[in-house]
Amino acid sequence: MNQKSRKALISTVIAVVVAVLIALAGSQGGSRIGGFPVFALGVAIAFVIQWLVFIPSYKAQTEKFYDLTGALTYISITVFLVLASPGVDARGMLLAAMVVLWAARLGSFLFLRISKHGKDDRFDELKPDFFRFLNTWTIQGLWVVLTAALAWVAITSDKKVGLDAFFWVGLVVWLAGISIETAADLQKNRFKDDPRNKGRFISTGLWSRSRHPNYFGEITLWVGVAIIALPVLQGWQWAALVSPLFVALLLTKGSGVPPLEKKADKKWGGQADYEEYKKSTPVLVPKLK
Repeated sequence: MNQKSRKALISTVIAVVVAVLIALAGSQGGSRIGGFPVFALGVAIAFVIQWLVFIPSYKAQTEKFYDLTGALTYISITVFLVLASPGVDARGMLLAAMVVLWAARLGSFLFLRISKHGKDDRFDELKPDFFRFLNTWTIQGLWVVLTAALAWVAITSDKKVGLDAFFWVGLVVWLAGISIETAADLQKNRFKDDPRNKGRFISTGLWSRSRHPNYFGEITLWVGVAIIALPVLQGWQWAALVSPLFVALLLTKGSGVPPLEKKADKKWGGQADYEEYKKSTPVLVPKLK
C-alpha cells in the first residue's frame, strides 16, 4: 500500500467516525424503530448505498454513476425518514420536499453532463486505486449526511413547531438559493452548448455578477433549510448546525471554487479579458451592478 492509499484509508475511517458522531447527536429526541434511532439508521444506510455502488463501479472503472448515486441517496434516505417517523408535521414534510427537489434537479443535471462528456477528469488518478476510489465514495456518504443533517433532524424530531416566522423566512431564502443555482447552471450549459463559445469563458448573465453564482445559490439554499430547522433543535441536535457551515467550507475552500479557479487560471490566465473579468467580478457573492 503506497502513501496515497494509506492516507485515503485513514480519511475513510475518519469520515465514518464523524458520521457516527453526527448520527448520535442528531438522534437525540428523535423517532425510533424497534428502539433504534431513525436518524442514525438513515445515516448508516447512506454509507451502505455508496459502498454497494462502489463495488461495480470499481470493477468497471467508471465514475458515471457517482453523482447520480449521491442524488438518489439524498432522495431515498429523506423519503425513508418521512415514512419511518410517525407524525411528521408540515415543517418536516416541506423540508423533505425541498431536499428531494434539490437533489433531483442537481443529480439529473450532473448525470446528463457526465453522460454527454463520458468522464470526469477528477477521477482519472483515483479509479485504479482501490482505497482512494473507496474513500471518494465514502466521502460522498459523509457529504450527504452532513449536508442534509438539519433537514433530517427536523423530519425525525419528536419536537413539533407550527409554520412560524422561521419557516417563512427560511423558505424565501431557500427559494432564492435554488433559483440562483438553477439559473446559473442553465446559463452555463447553454453557453457551453454553443459552438461559437468553444475555448471561451462565460461572463454573461449571473456569471457577470459572480464567478461562481451556482455555488452561491447552493450555500444560500442550505442556509434557508437551517433557518427552517432551527425551532425544532434540542440538546445535541444543535450539532447539526454544521450542515450549512460544511457546505460553505466545502464549496469555497475544498472541492468547489479552488480547483475551478486553478483550472481557469491555467486555461485563460494572462488573457486581458479574463484578467479584467477576475478583477471586476467577485468570486462568490454576486455584485449588485
